[in-house]
Amino acid sequence: MALTLIKETGAGLANANSYADVADGNAYHDGHLYATAWTAATDAQKAAALVMSSRLIDAEFQFNGTRTVDAQSLQWPRYRCIDPDRDPSIRVGRLMITENWVPENTVPKNVVAAACELARELLIADRTASPAGEGLKYYNNAGVQTGYDKTDTRPIIPAVVQALLAKYGSLLQAKSGAVKLVRV
Repeated sequence: MALTLIKETGAGLANANSYADVADGNAYHDGHLYATAWTAATDAQKAAALVMSSRLIDAEFQFNGTRTVDAQSLQWPRYRCIDPDRDPSIRVGRLMITENWVPENTVPKNVVAAACELARELLIADRTASPAGEGLKYYNNAGVQTGYDKTDTRPIIPAVVQALLAKYGSLLQAKSGAVKLVRV
């Protein structure tokens, strides 16, 4: 059965499975210096990579705010997610209202870009696969010993994708022991 990519439009779709579609990915990678893995892929491979990247983003990130619609299938759109890039000052008559939320009927541009970036990375390598030598500290073969550093593993979510998403939430698997304080 063929995959049908359904892009989240900001409506809180119950059947959406991606934050970006192939056209978004193509546009994103037009300005990417290392786009070869993306441009060499078929549209079906690109669609599968975008669906998988959206799944991984939702699994690995805790976004601020709450889902806009209870039945929506993806984490975005969000209600009451602070947008640090928006001017919080809105004047209504004599009142100054502070409101710097991401509009609750949108998926931010950075979330779409993050899905496209991670999709390209997934086309290069399976970032969800077990690392080489998992469960081994050393491997001996005919007198040649190979050592494995269990702390030196490729993260599922690359640093570039983490940077794109950081303003809207935090990575769940962070190892720092610190928590991000969000004031509402």
